[in-house]
Amino acid sequence: MEAPADHAGIRRLSLRLLRSLLRPVAGPAWATVALVVGAQVAHVAGPALVAVAIDRGLPAMRDGDPAPLLLTAGGYLLTAVLGGALTAAVVRAAARVSQAILLDLRRRVFRHTQLLSLEFHERYTSGRIISRQTSDLDAVRELLDGGITTLASSALAMVLTAASLLLLDWPSGVVLLVAVVPGVLLTRWFQARSQAQYRKQRTAAARLIVRFVETMTGIRAVQAFRRQRPVAADYGRLSEEYRVASAEGIRLNGLFDSGLTLIGNVTVAVVVLVGGLRVLDGGLEVGVLAAAVLYAKRFFSPLTQIGMFYNSFQSATAALEKLAELLAEEPTVPEPARPAPLPSPRGDVRLAAVEFGYGDGPSVLPGLDLHVPAGQSVALVGETGAGKSTVAKLLARFYDVRSGAVLIDDVDVRDIAPQDLRRALVMVTQEAYLFSGSIAANIALGRPDATREQIEDAARSVGLHPLVEQMPAGYDTEVDKRGVRLSAGQRQLVSFARAFLADPALLVLDEATSSLDVPGEQLVQRGLGTLLAGRTSVVIAHRLSTVMGADRVLVVDGGRIVEDGSPAELVSAGGRFAALHDEWQRSLR
Repeated sequence: MEAPADHAGIRRLSLRLLRSLLRPVAGPAWATVALVVGAQVAHVAGPALVAVAIDRGLPAMRDGDPAPLLLTAGGYLLTAVLGGALTAAVVRAAARVSQAILLDLRRRVFRHTQLLSLEFHERYTSGRIISRQTSDLDAVRELLDGGITTLASSALAMVLTAASLLLLDWPSGVVLLVAVVPGVLLTRWFQARSQAQYRKQRTAAARLIVRFVETMTGIRAVQAFRRQRPVAADYGRLSEEYRVASAEGIRLNGLFDSGLTLIGNVTVAVVVLVGGLRVLDGGLEVGVLAAAVLYAKRFFSPLTQIGMFYNSFQSATAALEKLAELLAEEPTVPEPARPAPLPSPRGDVRLAAVEFGYGDGPSVLPGLDLHVPAGQSVALVGETGAGKSTVAKLLARFYDVRSGAVLIDDVDVRDIAPQDLRRALVMVTQEAYLFSGSIAANIALGRPDATREQIEDAARSVGLHPLVEQMPAGYDTEVDKRGVRLSAGQRQLVSFARAFLADPALLVLDEATSSLDVPGEQLVQRGLGTLLAGRTSVVIAHRLSTVMGADRVLVVDGGRIVEDGSPAELVSAGGRFAALHDEWQRSLR
């Protein structure tokens, strides 16, 4: 549970975010407020005009003067048309303001999450980020699209209605104000219970969605172990919980609406009774009584809308706090204040006394020194957790070192302009991630301005071209989400072609072949030889088939280099690499 001080800090963040979102639309927002006031004034004028028509217009009409009745009838028609026009204008103006705010907020969230470091994305799951961009933004949208203007219109309508009735006939106004007390109490009761019920309903819905997603994602395991019936029973139980929670919410809404209707009808009855007796005594005009009844009927409708507003307000407040927390996250890998250009990188790599650990954890690299001359191919091998992938992440500047320095061409990566670093270095990982789109578009990811001829040349260089030619639409074949239409080997070849087209000075391969089967690995190895030729490369692999072609092999243990030499030298030396080599040879027999 959050400490009060933490919650207060989050609340301040959300208020600061809200102010920054409102500042660019301050003018249109105030114009919307003016339209709301105008619309409610026009609406509240109707009953007063009815009173004038009955008490002044009809007697004048009976005496042969139709002008007063025609004027009040025309005035009523004018206020009705004006009120409708202003209400429509309020809807349009509020929509423009809310959509401008939502567009700004959506862009901020997307841009900020892209700028945040890999460390953030590894602890802040993608599901939570998706929730920020979808359900939380939807909660804010529901409030902005109609909630705020509805609240303002409802509150202003109640104030103007009560004030008009007090000015028109204060005894009837007092009856109305007395009736406000049970209406407000009922509204507070509804807010307290609906908030708790709303939480139950959201929790039940979330559990139902999680169960559905887990079942569909793991449908193979469900069917393989014949768990359809138990899973269906569990889903049925969660569905029943959601149904009960939803039904209770509907029941609460029904009680609230019925209670307000009852209070409103009783108030109208009291106004009619008290006003009727006064009409009989000559203390009240009939037109004023009619206006008082109309005002009394109108007064309680906005209370329903105010009560319903509370749920969306609570949801939007919580969502805005979550979004403010996300936007307050600071990148742990900041961009350089004075970026140093790297126009013609050679690919000379040096790690000087590098000490690094993840977050507040222990050191993974306790003090690593490494030099890779330009053009050299270096392979890093060792047990899982030895620190090999950490070296790759530091070279790509996904993380910053605690002490020491990572240098490319004698320039600290923390000082290199980000666009120059991305041009100088390309990293190919175990997961060859492909985006929805064509094969050509995926190859051109690192060089969007590449021509079709350049894309095809890159594919030919890594052995991908014959495979693409066999596909239905060639390079225009859609790979779908995450490249599911391609095999693991084909996806890796696409990532190699992508790296070849980008033509980096430094190439980092992090377990790029570990997920492939033997045919797939053989397919990829031919493309890998072309990709590594003539450039600096750091290859991290468990499979020695990927390692044996390197100029130099480094055996890493506990973040330290314990063996260093060419593959042949280390095999003949009889150390750890030689043992790995013997094991690999036995596996091939």
